[in-house]
Amino acid sequence: MLGFAARRMLLLPVTLLGLTLLIFFFMSFLSPYELLSTYVSDPRQLQGNAAQTLIKQYGLDQPFYVKYVRWIDEIIHGKFGWSVTLNEPVSKAIIQRFPATLELAIYSIIPIVLGGIWLGVTSAVHHNKFIDQILRVFALLGYSIPSFVLGLVILFIFYGVLGWLPPGRLGVNFSMIYDSATFHHYTGLVTIDSLLNGRFWMFLDALKHLVAPVMTLSFLSWASLLRITRSSMLEALGQDYVRTARAKGLSERVVINKHVRKNALIPVTTVAGLMFIGILGGVVITETIFNYPGIGSLMAQASEQLDYATVLGITLIYGLVTVIGNLAVDISYALIDPRVRLR
Repeated sequence: MLGFAARRMLLLPVTLLGLTLLIFFFMSFLSPYELLSTYVSDPRQLQGNAAQTLIKQYGLDQPFYVKYVRWIDEIIHGKFGWSVTLNEPVSKAIIQRFPATLELAIYSIIPIVLGGIWLGVTSAVHHNKFIDQILRVFALLGYSIPSFVLGLVILFIFYGVLGWLPPGRLGVNFSMIYDSATFHHYTGLVTIDSLLNGRFWMFLDALKHLVAPVMTLSFLSWASLLRITRSSMLEALGQDYVRTARAKGLSERVVINKHVRKNALIPVTTVAGLMFIGILGGVVITETIFNYPGIGSLMAQASEQLDYATVLGITLIYGLVTVIGNLAVDISYALIDPRVRLR
């Protein structure tokens, strides 16, 4: 496994190079003046005739390979340009917004994985029985309902009617405390930082704001995990080793938990890993509906304002997260099933 991981890590720079080439290829369709926003770190640099000078300086009127090398040099030094949307450098905007998306991903993936696996196992164990039919209808609904429809329904019921689950990340009073100089930011995750600062009520408020988007993401993801787990479990239940285990007199509970479920987890791991990567990349619709200040909602705002620098910066970060996340998913196969040998 270590050899496999080492080889994949060596291939990581090549993969990232291909990713940057693809992104820059699409960037090349922009005019030099539009591309300039991805290089400047302050709009005051564009005052007067400075724009034309900067175009010459960064070689934006030069051939593709020249522009690409200059752009890579800027990226390596952490210069993603200026965010018109937030009126600050793109790197700073991403650093501020990414912890919110990470927090949402962490709190979402736990119910997604546990709930999806439990529903899939339950459906497979009761194959073609009443509960299986009910769960299959549930999965069909999960596939059919668009995320923006479900999000709006949850927002309307639990906030508009009941007033229980407000949008955003914190209430107004807690937001003022969180942004104050007396509050220490250790991780950028509100729930963790509030506990480290001894603000238990802020922790509860942050959890309350997370429930609605987590409910939305969980319901939509359960449908996929339910079907994948059910199919994998049904395939495993038909294997010879399952019949042998039953013939030895093992209880059905032991057969399912010890022999079947672990062997059915590899495809589930792949899907769950990709779901987590997708949330980390910013769930644009969910974050926008619930006014959640992550990189997904930032991407939506930047797109509306044609903020090329911010969109490209977030795209690069998402590509990096996807490549590293896929590597982690591959390595996790061997941890879940010792019979898997990655060579």
